Amino acid sequence: MSREDDLRYTAEHEWVDAADGVATVGITPYAAERLGDVVYVDLPEVGAAVQAGSVIGEIESTKSVGELFAPVTGTISAVNEAVVSAPETVNADPLGEGWLVRVEYAELPELLGRSEYEALTRS
Repeated sequence: MSREDDLRYTAEHEWVDAADGVATVGITPYAAERLGDVVYVDLPEVGAAVQAGSVIGEIESTKSVGELFAPVTGTISAVNEAVVSAPETVNADPLGEGWLVRVEYAELPELLGRSEYEALTRS
């Protein structure tokens, strides 16, 4: 079983690693590949309140600008400053060092499993 099997996913091409009331969020390898070379990442401030489904940041690439959505409602508890200063990390390791934010949440919404997400990317 790979790390990707343990993650949850959103239709907006984000992955969520949820444990003990904290959701670590990043974009999927599929999204990173579609975006192309990431050149800029704009993330919310630590302590910001976020609502599931709302835009909380932007990821800019040489091809386009994509929005980052909050997959859960809660409070930003950490921001990956490494991707702000080295945005190419999002492309190089989207499921690891390229994580974007951590959100403290009270309730985890219904998210997609790996097979459901993969079906979405094939359609």
